[in-house]
Amino acid sequence: MQRAGLAVARLAMATSPHARNIWIACGPGNNGGDGYEAARHLKLWGKTTVVTSANPTVALPPDSTASRQSALEAGMVFSDHPPEQFDLCIDALFGIGCRGPLDAPYAQWICTMNSRAVPVLSIDTPSGLNADSGIAQTICVRANITLSLLTLKPGLFTADGRATCGDIWFDALDVAEPKDLCAELNKSPPHMIRAHNTHKGSFGDVCIVGGSRGMAGAAMLASEAALRGGAGRVYLAMLDTTLQKLHTHCPEVMFRDVSTIAYESMTTVAGCGGGDDITAHLPEILDRSARLVLDADALNGIAKSNSLQHQLAARKPNTTVLTPHPLEAARLVNESSAYVQANRLTVAQTLADRFGCVVVLKGSGTIIAAPSLVPRINTSGNARLATAGTGDVLAGLVGARLAAGANAFVSACDSVFLHGCVADAWESKASLTANELAKRLFV
Repeated sequence: MQRAGLAVARLAMATSPHARNIWIACGPGNNGGDGYEAARHLKLWGKTTVVTSANPTVALPPDSTASRQSALEAGMVFSDHPPEQFDLCIDALFGIGCRGPLDAPYAQWICTMNSRAVPVLSIDTPSGLNADSGIAQTICVRANITLSLLTLKPGLFTADGRATCGDIWFDALDVAEPKDLCAELNKSPPHMIRAHNTHKGSFGDVCIVGGSRGMAGAAMLASEAALRGGAGRVYLAMLDTTLQKLHTHCPEVMFRDVSTIAYESMTTVAGCGGGDDITAHLPEILDRSARLVLDADALNGIAKSNSLQHQLAARKPNTTVLTPHPLEAARLVNESSAYVQANRLTVAQTLADRFGCVVVLKGSGTIIAAPSLVPRINTSGNARLATAGTGDVLAGLVGARLAAGANAFVSACDSVFLHGCVADAWESKASLTANELAKRLFV
């Protein structure tokens, strides 16, 4: 606790060096103890510090009791209310210990933190955020900085975590890294260098099967993403056969009748804009595709059919990637989307184990899971991706990586990261459309 408090105080001064009046809001557990230690150091360094702690007569954990006593001996000012003026607030209320609704006065203190235009530094996790799931309570600290201690918590990076944590810092406090990881952060893939002596056949064929009536754009976006993502050749099998057989944005895309596709020799991306029409083609696609990405309506069709689920589970390992958003994942596990969002790591791993596939559970902090592997939480991307069609672009990009020879887990991890990087690099004030996203993919 002493090391934690010192780390917090040092970070506070590094990030807000000119702060003079500092409010430290301490809770009834060990997070509060870290706050007492930080307050003591800041007081000794000449800062004006005010500590608020509710119910001082309630017994604290032993370490927190000792830290509180040290703060008192250092001449700390304690108060029942936040100070009128402060330049920095340190949230030491609950951290990872927050599991239920917050009572007064803690809820009022959090509202005060969120309403002031001053930096807020949260210890371990913003109070009100579930450290495991990333789900924020109705009242939750909106931190500018979060210092995660000992380990990085998955909830900082997925669901509501990215919106509540601000800049995330980490201090292991000189404690050895844990061996049993629940997740890892996804990382930037190495730059792909194409050998000079290669040709279009060296990078594989991708076939997009989708685009039923009124939804042709989804299949076209996926095909353009596959092409720009590095596939050697891209075929497009439209389920709406009345459409003109030319991709005006990418004339390199070749149209084929769905009945003529040689699934055994290529990577199939099925479901983008597929509607109900895709379901009739899924038995053949699941049976014959050498490598397969299942998205959107293909996943909805599988969720409705036990036989298709058995077919999916029977596919050769390391050949299949599922790319559901939370509602599609909810249909596959027969739960609500709220349940999925509250259990993102668990749901992604459950689907991966059940079907023997790589699963990309999309959303803020996309989860990539596979059987017998530590799941990844993606760190690239932002809310610019929250628009129609970006998922189709991702499916096409995954297909391209699969076709080029990468294994399913690596294909998914690399594609998700690169997909997010395009959004991070977007500088225009205009919205990032899926069409623009596909055009800016790189390999």
